Amino acid sequence: MTREEVENGKDYMLIDGEDNAVPDGFNADYLKAYYGKLFPCADMFKWLSYGNDGKHPGCDHSYSGRREFSFTLDNDIYLRFQSFNTASELESAIKEKCPFKIDIGPVYSVDPSKRHAYSQGGDNIFTPVERELVFDIDISDYDDVRYCCSGADVCLECWPLMTVAIKVIDTSLRDDFGFSHILWVYSGRRGVHCWVCDGKARRLNNEQRAAIADYFRVYKGNENSNKKVSLVGPALHPFLARSYTDVLQGYFEKRLLSSQNLFLNEERFEKILEMIPDESITSELRGKWLSNKRSKEDINVVRWEQLKHLLSSKKGQGHRRCIEEIVFSFTYPRLDMEVSKHMNHLLKAPFCVHPKTGRICIPIDPNKCDELDPSAVPTLSKLIGDLNAGGFIAEGDNEWDGTSFVQCVKYFKEHFLDPLHKSCKEEIETSYNAKVKQSRNSISW
Repeated sequence: MTREEVENGKDYMLIDGEDNAVPDGFNADYLKAYYGKLFPCADMFKWLSYGNDGKHPGCDHSYSGRREFSFTLDNDIYLRFQSFNTASELESAIKEKCPFKIDIGPVYSVDPSKRHAYSQGGDNIFTPVERELVFDIDISDYDDVRYCCSGADVCLECWPLMTVAIKVIDTSLRDDFGFSHILWVYSGRRGVHCWVCDGKARRLNNEQRAAIADYFRVYKGNENSNKKVSLVGPALHPFLARSYTDVLQGYFEKRLLSSQNLFLNEERFEKILEMIPDESITSELRGKWLSNKRSKEDINVVRWEQLKHLLSSKKGQGHRRCIEEIVFSFTYPRLDMEVSKHMNHLLKAPFCVHPKTGRICIPIDPNKCDELDPSAVPTLSKLIGDLNAGGFIAEGDNEWDGTSFVQCVKYFKEHFLDPLHKSCKEEIETSYNAKVKQSRNSISW
């Protein structure tokens, strides 16, 4: 049996019964119910078509069929270079294969499923021509500055680091680069993904994508480096200064400082003292903190204020810069740079079910990202329970209105998809009219 012939093989799950309780976490048996009843396949296809699924003469009807989808099946069987010309084709394939994960790739110059036929001609015409500008941020990359969790584990004490990342990156993408159509998605376990979908973003080449990624690059250290960031110049870049004042400083002092107990003991405060190059300052602070004078106030706040006061009292730009570098080291977004730099990088699709947690990869409203609790994100089992409680049994139309899924889909449609689709239709109309005018001018000449 070939990989393309692999099928789940289980009958469509009946979700009725007297007991509505459903086991927590990921359950492969419920995937067909989820894909059949809840997964917003039509909206996903509409998003990725960017208006080219319409009847306007300016539409590129080959566009959708040149987009790569990748399915990961049970036992880590990968089906790369899948392509679909219509929403019904995509929906049928998802229901048939029941993938544990769906990844989205670029739009290629030719249909990716027929790439081998083109390669026989000798010309390398199979190449990515369009792809969203994407960002991938994982909480595990912050393990050196969080003490509540490690690895893929996450809790409400360290999740604000992801909130900081969303606020900083989203604001810059909109204000500094002029992008409008931005989709943030919870990865389902330990991080967030960002999809920048403006036409000018999708058409960036690899060099331009790398330049934007490098614009955000501040965190350059590793686990063996005392200094985690590189803030150059006599003053912070306006983007960094704005991020520090509007986001980083507040989250560091009001949330992370105490929630992570950054100055709780010698091991932890020594990590911070190592970032200060002035030995006289570090010696004085170390002496104070090792004296173990008790205080009714939060020891983390007291020690941070002592550090700031001593550094601020010294002359020279470098001492104030130390304060900024400490805050940046603990809070500034840490991007997976390679994901953003290359057009052909795959990224997990929104609304997938994470196979480790059972959580849905839901869209995140950047204006309300402070409210997101990853432990409260809808899970596959919760949604199946909602369907059971609602009495939905037979396969039919999507039924998310009766589930805890409804707000997720509503946000995706109303705040992201509808404005994007309107913009794409206007762009297609403008481009078509320009071509018609140019053609008429050529004929007149």
